[in-house]
Amino acid sequence: MEHVRWVRRLCALVALLVLCCLPLSPAHAAQDDACSFHVLSVQATKAGADARVRPSDGWVPVTLPDVWSRRWPDHSGSVWYRIDWERQCPSGTDAGKEPVGFGFQRIFMAAEVFVQDDRIWSDAALTDPITHGWNTPRWWALPASAVRSGVNTVWVRVVGPAELTPGIEPIQLGTVESMRHQFEGLDWRRRTAFVLTNGISAAFGCIFLVIWLMRRSERTYGWFALMSFAWSLYLSTLLSSAPWSIWPIVSEGGGPFESSLRMARLNIMAMVAYIVCFSIFSLRFGEQRLPRTERVLWIAGGLACLTILLVPRSLLEASSQMISLCCALVFFMVCLQVQWRAWQRRSLQNIAMALCWASFLIVSAHDLLLMFRIWDDHESWVPLTVILTTALIALLLGWRLAANTRRIEHFNIQLEQHVNDARIELANALEREHAQKLEHIRLQERVHLAHDLHDSLGGSLVRSIAVVERAQRSQQTLPNERMLSLLKLLRDDLRQMIDHGSSVGATVPETPELWMAPLRYRFTRIFDELNIAWEWHSDPVWRSEDERPSALQCLGLSRILEEALTNAIKHSQAKTIRVWCHQTAPFLLLLHVEDDGKGFDVPAAHDTSGLGVGMRSMAERARRIGGQLTVTSTIGKGSVVRVDVALQCQNPVFNIDIDVDNTINNTLRKDSSS
Repeated sequence: MEHVRWVRRLCALVALLVLCCLPLSPAHAAQDDACSFHVLSVQATKAGADARVRPSDGWVPVTLPDVWSRRWPDHSGSVWYRIDWERQCPSGTDAGKEPVGFGFQRIFMAAEVFVQDDRIWSDAALTDPITHGWNTPRWWALPASAVRSGVNTVWVRVVGPAELTPGIEPIQLGTVESMRHQFEGLDWRRRTAFVLTNGISAAFGCIFLVIWLMRRSERTYGWFALMSFAWSLYLSTLLSSAPWSIWPIVSEGGGPFESSLRMARLNIMAMVAYIVCFSIFSLRFGEQRLPRTERVLWIAGGLACLTILLVPRSLLEASSQMISLCCALVFFMVCLQVQWRAWQRRSLQNIAMALCWASFLIVSAHDLLLMFRIWDDHESWVPLTVILTTALIALLLGWRLAANTRRIEHFNIQLEQHVNDARIELANALEREHAQKLEHIRLQERVHLAHDLHDSLGGSLVRSIAVVERAQRSQQTLPNERMLSLLKLLRDDLRQMIDHGSSVGATVPETPELWMAPLRYRFTRIFDELNIAWEWHSDPVWRSEDERPSALQCLGLSRILEEALTNAIKHSQAKTIRVWCHQTAPFLLLLHVEDDGKGFDVPAAHDTSGLGVGMRSMAERARRIGGQLTVTSTIGKGSVVRVDVALQCQNPVFNIDIDVDNTINNTLRKDSSS
């Protein structure tokens, strides 16, 4: 229903456009004057050496409207016209004592007018650059004393170049009031309407240029702005009352009236630019992308402008008529193509566009007939219709802009809804991920707890079991005090595991010896009971404050050392166990556990249920604290567990080539000698 209302509005606007055009044709109303006026004869002759002096010979009869270039093709300058007329009034009335009005609708280009032998008016400039008054109707009021009872003569000297169709239109005679009414209407249609159209076109051009600058993707508005500016330039050349100081098309001395010819060339070039912009705007507004057609239009328009710019004076009139005819054909083809497009698409926008362009066809066809003087008694429709058609195009563009705005608003609403849906979905996903992360944390805590039980409490249990088994093999009975001591040891290990279950709040020991002291105390007692020799070696202090392990690294190294010593007690049957802890390089801490037991097959140990679990636990702990675990073993010669830790993860990637065995041996020798 909304589309139907819009179509009805556009149809009403087009009908109003046609109705406004119809009164423009001059209506020959019944003459209610008491006197009648008759033109007796019209003659013309070329001016002599002194153009201001009326020639006495060479007069030929002519018919108005007259274009003297058809009769004298090569004559540029001045031509004198003699118009004889008389007034006939009824006898017995005072009508013959009334003033008389007379005038000309057009005079090409400049002129001066004489009544009898008295000059009553002259253009401002009758020599190059001459006044351009061709689009301004002129009329005058003759007092009764200046009107003869018989034949009266009006002399008109017209000045202009032959290339611009110089001449004069028929003289209009009547009472002063009737002439005032007639010529005021002509002046409004030929001057005021053009000024209004020029202002409206320039204003719309500026408005839509700003819209295009703010929304570069809407190129249709940019083309409408260019079209409006081209039309404004074309109208400005028509309204100008004097030539502009524009480019020198030819060198100085190119001929008389050269400034007027330059103005005419600019007028044709502005029309060509308007036709090109109008055609491309029509295609773009109809949502058609024809790059080849647009390229052809630009090339043809450029060639036409270049031709007008450089063509010699002798060919200017013919070239202008040919280019004007080609522009009219292009204009008609574009308007007809818009009708065909509307018939194919049958959308509301295309139908509205077709109605508007149909009015262009009617108005342009009418004015084209006037241009080629097929109809001489009609008035141009362009001045008034351009105001309405420009407003109609602006209405269509505004309609499209409003539709785009509504579409954007609808899109924003949909986008906001989609964003809200996405936000809810993301919140649900984050909630699920949070739940999964909590479950994963719980699982990790269980794994860590299992590792802690295995490394700490499990090690104590293994040691206690080893003590009991040793007493059983020796057929000795453990005293109650000894059993109570083992149970207290298990209790202490459980408390330590609980205390160190989290590294939060833990502190780093002041020296490596203090870090190793609790483990050394606990395992030394076991070693002594099992008759295992032991050696503990460590640095007396940390290298510097910046090269100290973190609390988490200390806890992890403690667990790894507990697991390594527990495995040695449980599986190695070693006679001697050595523990070596030193900072061998900047930001590098090396933990070395060596035994002289029976050894084992390292790859095969990963498949067993006992030693393999401990090795995996140590490797995982080493990885979490930024270290690397290396286990080597030889059957019958013992095993070595080595952990390289980048202190406080300040140097997680390190390639240090150190002879660890020599460093350990040298340190052991120093400790033995001391």
